[in-house]
Amino acid sequence: MSPRAPIPNIISWPLGGISDEGQLAWSENDESVRESMLNILLTRPGERLQRPAFGAGLSRFIHQPNNETTRNLIAGVVRKSLTVWETRVIVDGVDVSQVSGSLAEVHINVRYRLRHNQVPSSLGLRLNLGV
Repeated sequence: MSPRAPIPNIISWPLGGISDEGQLAWSENDESVRESMLNILLTRPGERLQRPAFGAGLSRFIHQPNNETTRNLIAGVVRKSLTVWETRVIVDGVDVSQVSGSLAEVHINVRYRLRHNQVPSSLGLRLNLGV
């Protein structure tokens, strides 16, 4: 039987400010991964120097009609971007649905697992298409 790989202690940018002990407060573990995923989803390709392809560019869907085609396109972009840029996770599914009571708002739910522990988790965010 092969030995299990150690569970990594994941820390990353962005900083959470200054801790009570006066040290820089880094995001850790699942919080770090979730912040990284949000960073990927909310960054436009071309926005980062030295990484012109980085990001999902969800803002390009603003002013698009809130229909099944647009929601499927959003789901595809989210899945592809997270698969390419956040290799610490396995994306199990992306669901994009219209928010009830709003013609312009969609809810994006990403179901994922961290590669090192396989525990299911999800990340949800809303995007206003401004229609």
